[in-house]
Amino acid sequence: MSRPRLLIASFSPLVGDARVLKQIERFRTEYDVVTLGYGEAPDGVVEHLRVPDEAAAWRWPRLSLIMRQYRRAYWGNPAVAAARSLLAQTRASIDLALANDVDTVPLVMRFVDPHRVHVDLHEYAPRQREELPRWRWFVAPFVRWILRTSVARAASTSTVSSGLARAYRSEFGLAPTVVTNATPYREAEPTPVGDPIRLVHSGAALPNRALELMIDAVEAARDPVTLDLYLTGNDPAYLETLARRCAQSRRCTLNDPVPYAALVETLAGYDVGIFVLPPTTFNYRWALPNKLFDFVQARLGIIVGPSPEMSAIVDDRGLGVVCGDFTADALRRAIDGLDAHRVAAMKAAAHRAAPALSAVLEVDKWATSLERIRQDTKR
Repeated sequence: MSRPRLLIASFSPLVGDARVLKQIERFRTEYDVVTLGYGEAPDGVVEHLRVPDEAAAWRWPRLSLIMRQYRRAYWGNPAVAAARSLLAQTRASIDLALANDVDTVPLVMRFVDPHRVHVDLHEYAPRQREELPRWRWFVAPFVRWILRTSVARAASTSTVSSGLARAYRSEFGLAPTVVTNATPYREAEPTPVGDPIRLVHSGAALPNRALELMIDAVEAARDPVTLDLYLTGNDPAYLETLARRCAQSRRCTLNDPVPYAALVETLAGYDVGIFVLPPTTFNYRWALPNKLFDFVQARLGIIVGPSPEMSAIVDDRGLGVVCGDFTADALRRAIDGLDAHRVAAMKAAAHRAAPALSAVLEVDKWATSLERIRQDTKR
């Protein structure tokens, strides 16, 4: 008997997309998984529809957006046009779909009944790039149009944090399940605390994350801690600025990024993971990022700023320190409060929390949504 055929669609390089990879890993033994996205085929899928690298998903037809001709803007997007052609050529019909981010949804719904589609919204799409005036004026209304005309028709939705779920409910009447960016469970013991204490941060090099404040805090710290940064080159000019700062420091080192599959093992060689994210955007205010859960599976202590979602987990589980504000001085005070005994206790707390904060319980929420869709469509 053939298995149901599940489409997982995302306009991202799938083999490097941690959230999408968790979806594929969870469902490939239960469904015949067909993926649509950029790059090579992920392991375990029966078919991969590769969107050409040159077909940019972010390149919306400018005039159509300005004229608010949103249907024309959507289908005129290079990635959407390429993916539409690929889906039209698939070998067999799709039974269910998991559409990632709003930009895949109208496309997926052209080939799959909306009642058979779950949409993983990831972050709060209408305010994704709100720091850019042109984005607020022209793209945000377009995204809201997709949410009202397509996402609202889906069988179910999910997002990454409670604050974002409340916003979707308030503005669009959606009821997303919260599926956090939890990391797969890693069997390990905490490593001994280093001397000096070893701090680490991994993630994207984006100017509005103000990563330099971590360098400032470490340079000003009373005790000789070290900081290693593993950053992806999202903004080459900003990354070069950080590289120059680190080159002048005896405490801070900028490293090349490592593949996600090797990231947690790399982080495990440190003592404390840090992420102080100024709430310069709505999504940053309610952020609950992969790296927090990566730190837990690496059995690290954690220092975060007073971001509501991150600080709640750190406080509830005793994982580390929540800074008083989002400044370098507040982070410096948190660092100055560390000693080997306290860091060892933080790492032990991460070890205790690792099973509960792993991905296994989170990805099962997607499984519950898809099973509900299967049962509903049988009636």
